[in-house]
Formats: sequence, C-alpha cells, structure tokens
Amino acid sequence: MALIVQKYGGTSVGDIERIKNVARKVKARVDEGHSLVVVLSAMAGVTDRLIKLAHDASDRPVAREMDVLLATGEQQSVALFCMAAGDIGLKAQSLLGFQAAIITNHMYGKARIEAVESMRVHELLDKGQVVVVAGFQGLDAETGDVTTLGRGGSDTTAVALAAALQADVCEIFTDVEGVFTSDPNVVPQARKLSHISYEEMLEMASLGAKVLDIRSVAFAAKCGVKIHVRSTFSDEEGTMVVPEEHVDEKLIIRGVAYSKNEARITVKGVKDEPGVASNIFTPISAAGIVVDVIIQNTSADGTTDITFTVPKTDYKQAMNLLALKAEKLHAKEVLGDPDIAKVSVIGIGMRNHAGVATRMFNALAKENINIQTINTSEIKISCVIEEKYTELAVRVLHDAFGLAEDVLPEQEA
Repeated sequence: MALIVQKYGGTSVGDIERIKNVARKVKARVDEGHSLVVVLSAMAGVTDRLIKLAHDASDRPVAREMDVLLATGEQQSVALFCMAAGDIGLKAQSLLGFQAAIITNHMYGKARIEAVESMRVHELLDKGQVVVVAGFQGLDAETGDVTTLGRGGSDTTAVALAAALQADVCEIFTDVEGVFTSDPNVVPQARKLSHISYEEMLEMASLGAKVLDIRSVAFAAKCGVKIHVRSTFSDEEGTMVVPEEHVDEKLIIRGVAYSKNEARITVKGVKDEPGVASNIFTPISAAGIVVDVIIQNTSADGTTDITFTVPKTDYKQAMNLLALKAEKLHAKEVLGDPDIAKVSVIGIGMRNHAGVATRMFNALAKENINIQTINTSEIKISCVIEEKYTELAVRVLHDAFGLAEDVLPEQEA
C-alpha cells in the first residue's frame, strides 16, 4: 500500500468537530492499509488572534519571539488531533517542527526549509503510528531557535516531508474541491481542472490563486512530488498537480488568476547610468520584499523612470526605504499607487498558439479597462489595471477564452 502525506488547512481543523472529522478521514485511509503522515495548520483564526496579542503586548514585537508565539497555533492543532484520534482507536503521535527535524534558515517569519531529517518520522511509521506534524514551523539548526515559514507554510511542510519520505502522493486538503479555471466566487462558471502542470500551478499561485502556496509547488516540481488538491468536506477527486507531460495541451489557457495584493512604485528622474537599478533594488531585496513587474523608461535628457510592483503589504516599507535612497540618487520624486490589481491568463498551450495576447487585450479594451503595465512569460500574460475593475476583468477574460467549456477554442494569430 501507499505512503501518503496529507495536509489539512485551518478551515479543515477550524473547531473540535472538524478535527474529529479529519481524524475519521485519516483512520479510513489507515484502515485501507496505507501509511500516513498528517500535517496540520493552526485552527482557523488562531494565527490572526496570536498576531493581535503580540501587537497588543508590544508596538514592535521582536521577530524571534513572534515565531515562538505563532508556532503555538499548530502545536495546539496536532495535540488535539492526536487526542481525538485516540478515542477512535487510531494510533497517532504528534511532532512539532523541531521534533520532525525540519531544518530551516534563520529568516524569522519567512524561513525556508533547507533539509528534513526524516529518521524519527520513519521510526514512528515503522511502529504503525500515524505521524502528525505541526505545519508552518521548523528549526534553525545554527541557533536552535523555532522558526516559522510564513503564510501558507504548512503546504511547504507537507511537500518537503513527502519529498524526504519519498511518499507516493501529497494530498493537500482545503475548503475547495481542487484547482479551478478561476476563482468560483468571482466566476460562477469556473470549472475544476482534473490535472495541471507544476509550471502552470506555479504561475497561478504566484499570480493570486490561493489554493497552494507557491513555495510548496516549487518544492514539488524540484523533487517530483505529485500533489492532489482536494476538499476536506467531500470524497470527490480533486486536481492533480503533475509534470507537464501528464497534462493535456488541448487546453491553451488553463486559468485566469488575479491579485489585489499589488502596489506600484515609480522612481522618477534618476540618472540613466550603470548601477542605478542596483542601488534602487538592493535595499528592497535586503528587506525581503519581492519585486514583480519592472519597467524602465529612458528619456532624451539622460534620465530614466523605473516602475515596479511590490506586495501591498510591503508597500509602506518599500516607499520609506526608497524615500531615503531616492534622495541620495537625486531622483525627482517617488510615486506610489496601492490601488492596483493584476489579472493574468496562464497555460502551457500558449507556447504553441499565437494570438493569446491579442485576444486578452481586445477583451479588456471592449470593457474600457485600461492596461497600465504588461508582463509576460512563456506561459502567462499579466496586466496591471485599476483595482476597481478586477472582478469584471476576470469574468471577461474567462469568457473570452471559453474556460467554462471542456475544450477551449483555438486561438488565431
């Protein structure tokens, strides 16, 4: 039988009855003869409450102590699960991140997994135990400190464990039935996909789809871990995230994603000379702020404007950093706009079909939606627009590419 790693998110373990439901689901798989490792998130709302407590206690909570505090959410989940499991005859033992030897770097709040020493997990599996691991957390081996992986980190915990254990599959249980062609809350006609490639899922996750954390998909692609995204509240098959060769390329566009967590910054009137871009982006990078779309415009007077986007949550920090840097670079001004959004179409079929960009731009133009910036890759086209048009743009693009249908229309050059 199979070795399966399962991950259940905060909604799935949102209260005691739901924890008991998860325990019953796990027992059913064990009774089929499978070996299971279960990764749990904190109960829904717990992490937010802990963050609020931290800010009530301190105007500037220390990052190290924040990780110590936030890790208690998952500790609560795994302990309660094992208690509930024992009552139904399921042998389960909990492990916190450091006990499962999930080794990370020392970036508090945004730590990255560097290794998983799976010996103890193997020992418990060999004894017939279900191993229940606290997601979202790990151990900085250099300092011995608790670290956390950031939002969505439990997905990454599960995939890293699946890779280390060479599991047959990593099942990510959530409150949706799989990966859809778009957000069903915005597009009621959105359709569940049976399969999606790692590369497409990476793009969708990075562009706003909230089903999987982008780091978990990257980890899965690197290590060849098959991910099955499915619902905790249904026994239906979900969506398999697999290598590209297992995906049907008849679907030119796989989905439409959007993100409102975007802000645009423009540094105007800096000298157009080597090293300027490096000087602008170095402090941004050092602060751990991810930069996405970058556009540089050169004028006739030897100056240049550099425009880029950052997560809206990092907007104020980025603006403060650039205010200091721009003064040293003698920039004319730094402008910011937090009221933008990004809409994107994604699909590996774009590599072999022309006309996708034209169809996208025409669809937006018909609704008088202005495109502010454009960013492309082999399998995606992203447009930055005014935030107030986000939902309209998503619905228009979903219709334009026929995503509610089983087979999408051919694109014309």
